[in-house]
Amino acid sequence: MSSANEITADLHSPTRANGTFCPQTQRKFVLVAAILASALGFIDGSILAIAMPALRVDLGASLAEAQWISNAYALTLSALILAGGAAGDRFGLRRAFVTGIALFITASLACAMAPNPAILIVFRAIQGIGAAIMVPGSLAIIAKAYPKKERGRAIGIWAAASALTTALGPVLGGFVLTTFGNGVWRAIFAINLPLGLISIYLLLAKVPADQPTEKRSLDLTGAALATLAFGSLAYGLTAMNAEGGGMMAGPAIVAGVVLLFVFILYERWQREPMIDLGLFRIGAFAGANLATFFLYFALSANLFYLPMVLIAGWGLSSAEVGFIFLPLSASIALLSGPVGQWSDKIGPRLPIAAGSFIVAIAFAGLALLSHAGIHNFWTGAFPLMALMGLGMALVVSPLSTAVMTSVDDKDTGAASGINNAVSRVGGLIAVAAMGSLAAFVYARLTGNPAGMPGFGEPPAAGLAANLDAVRITASDSAFAAVAAVTTLLCLLSSIIAWLTVPGQASPWPRRGEGSGK
Repeated sequence: MSSANEITADLHSPTRANGTFCPQTQRKFVLVAAILASALGFIDGSILAIAMPALRVDLGASLAEAQWISNAYALTLSALILAGGAAGDRFGLRRAFVTGIALFITASLACAMAPNPAILIVFRAIQGIGAAIMVPGSLAIIAKAYPKKERGRAIGIWAAASALTTALGPVLGGFVLTTFGNGVWRAIFAINLPLGLISIYLLLAKVPADQPTEKRSLDLTGAALATLAFGSLAYGLTAMNAEGGGMMAGPAIVAGVVLLFVFILYERWQREPMIDLGLFRIGAFAGANLATFFLYFALSANLFYLPMVLIAGWGLSSAEVGFIFLPLSASIALLSGPVGQWSDKIGPRLPIAAGSFIVAIAFAGLALLSHAGIHNFWTGAFPLMALMGLGMALVVSPLSTAVMTSVDDKDTGAASGINNAVSRVGGLIAVAAMGSLAAFVYARLTGNPAGMPGFGEPPAAGLAANLDAVRITASDSAFAAVAAVTTLLCLLSSIIAWLTVPGQASPWPRRGEGSGK
């Protein structure tokens, strides 16, 4: 975690001898602060999808604005997360971590008071900057505070608490939204303030300051280029939305592609790049990241748009829909350990390929369910989400193993950071692109008559029964199109993993092996 009030430590103390910066009696405060800070991002990410229909009604947000409320955060987080990790090394983990938390909760408070979608989007982007510093610091400060023999247990407690937060957050959030009405979505952001302040207090008052490990370059120019590139791509894909002015879609996408090439050339020229592009010359590493992109593209699209359809189209309450995230979190929490051990024995190829294939089956089921207009939540959508959770549980741990073991030991930190960023970029592009697809299908089927709400938007009181029936059918078909595309992407992820990720023994030499380097 991050920084602040410095507590001096004797250089010859047992703490230093164990290779940590934190005395044993104070490590529990590091762990609690890390868990609370992690909860900030998890709560926002999962509950916001449940709250989006209520938020749209309360603020009058269009589908394009709803996409940007999600993507403004995802954009700055994915583009800056590698620079955020480097900030901890350069300035000290505690200092950087506290800075990230403070920025995050300040932006969260502004989000809670946002009077309109535009202001909310701006502060969501600032929230993402804080998260880009905060997220890498959460696990890193635990690793730095605990000696190796205690580190695994501490990380296990952190992971279990994070899984519990992710599982229960949407359930509790959905219950609150159903009980107190649309305007209570603001509490989702306001709850970050007390959690963040407790984390900062523990870090500043109970934890000593760590020393910077190295004077790493933050590569802010590279981060800016990445932000502009992915931002332009996301803007162009969102502008294709039937609700937005599509004239700028083409130029924005072209600008994004050009900026992406500029970013790649800049990173190749840099002595200390944000991303070591040479790692992508390793077949297993490149394949695992490509599989990651397609799989997390599919996952993010469904987790963002499914709640909209269930609430606005099927007429379910937020309390019921809050349960759709539960199988995913529970499966990953319960099965990641055993699956990781299985992966160690047989290699990561089969678990990743099989898991991606199972996720594809789940999304295909959602597509068929929606296309047929079958609105059965507990006997239809929920079991399919449980199946998806099983598939993701098979993937998560082996995918990390595949990424980390495909590179030299000295590059494992960089490899993990890149894979994290790839998954978030996949989500960013998914929300933009699939929203435009859904809006196109919805507009084509409804014809956009006067008074017709947009895709994923609850109907206003007094909507004619015949128009409401058309709206529900169009919503189902629009989501079915999204689920069908993401099914194909999951199948593609499975095939890529099978062809590129090694089994028990890697057939690919790591970089420098067999080349005389």
